[in-house]
Amino acid sequence: MSDNHTSVRHIQRASVQVGGITIGGQAPVRVQSMTSTDTADVEASVTQIAELAEAGSELVRVTVNNEEAARAVPLIRDKLLARGLDVPLVGDFHYNGHKLLTRHPACAEALAKYRINPGNVGRGKRKDEQFATMIEQACRYDKPIRIGVNWGSLDQDLLARRLDQNAALPEPLTLAEVQREALILSALDSARAAESLGLGHNKIILSCKTSSVPELLKVYRELASRCDYPLHLGLTEAGMGSKGIVASTAGLAPLLLAGIGDTIRISLTPEPGASRVKEVLVAQEILQCLELRSFVPVVIACPGCGRTSSDYFRELAENIQAFLRRQMPVWRESYDGVEEMKVAVMGCVVNGPGESKQANIGISLPGSGETPVAPVFIDGERDVTLKGERLAEDFEEIIEDYVKRTYARTEAGELLGK
Repeated sequence: MSDNHTSVRHIQRASVQVGGITIGGQAPVRVQSMTSTDTADVEASVTQIAELAEAGSELVRVTVNNEEAARAVPLIRDKLLARGLDVPLVGDFHYNGHKLLTRHPACAEALAKYRINPGNVGRGKRKDEQFATMIEQACRYDKPIRIGVNWGSLDQDLLARRLDQNAALPEPLTLAEVQREALILSALDSARAAESLGLGHNKIILSCKTSSVPELLKVYRELASRCDYPLHLGLTEAGMGSKGIVASTAGLAPLLLAGIGDTIRISLTPEPGASRVKEVLVAQEILQCLELRSFVPVVIACPGCGRTSSDYFRELAENIQAFLRRQMPVWRESYDGVEEMKVAVMGCVVNGPGESKQANIGISLPGSGETPVAPVFIDGERDVTLKGERLAEDFEEIIEDYVKRTYARTEAGELLGK
């Protein structure tokens, strides 16, 4: 582990306000997502944003790529507010953001943050002018920005200069090293330019995304050691299914554990027609597994083996997880700390009692050849033994009762039973 990798823990990140959300500073790592709808389709966009926000996305990014999309943004924001959803909207601008923000002040005002990609703001002198125009709009409407650099759309003028400088060195760097440095410089130089144009230091978030996990780790470790801006983490494209989840976890977990990252987005490619909510759930699960945040009670379940020939414990584990997610919106209104609860659903006597004792509530189902009863453990102590056809319903009632007794909010805001 390099010195830079360990030293970033001691760099206090600036604090940036995005709508009603704090990013950086002492704030928790925030979960973001992005819509896939045509932003100009107001109803479809509102529906998808609401779905993402209700799943736990604390910010939602929308594409603002043309006049129709820009006109739709304030309508989308108003319809969300009418639903009671005040989720901050982030405008994703490429190529023509300077024009859209200038021509559509209602859009510029409705957005909580602007995402600017310095690789496609423009070329040469035009790049500086168009970048300046976007920063002027951010200053005018008091909006923060994310300077989001991608290796697939890296500033080619900057890369060419770095390659020329590298060629003149006695011991030239590798192409990968030059590209990595160009990514970092593109972000840092753009941030300095934004500040020189009047944007506050506390209005800037940076990201330097790649689709390569090893490159992502190297870039962010270096970037984190060279600035105190809040950092947004994510792969440019993580991929589909298990590959996307594994790649995202492999890339983000080492950084988050090192104290690098203030907001994350899991860029999964959904199956045709599938919901985008999965990227929110994966982001939450990564943060919860790393014990950085808690969102919903965790179900601990064994993988199954020859001792668990019945599928019942798998079905019960899945049903209990669904029950917990279904109850969380209700519990969140009345119970403090319930999202940190751990529930064990185990399939046989080998690890069942031990794991159940480690959880807040655990049930050890009978394995092959075992007595057909299921002891329940509460806070490490054996409580009752369940059996029969209502076992699942009885266990849910035990969980509900435990939540009410343990996490109920008093008038003073203290926890009962704690």
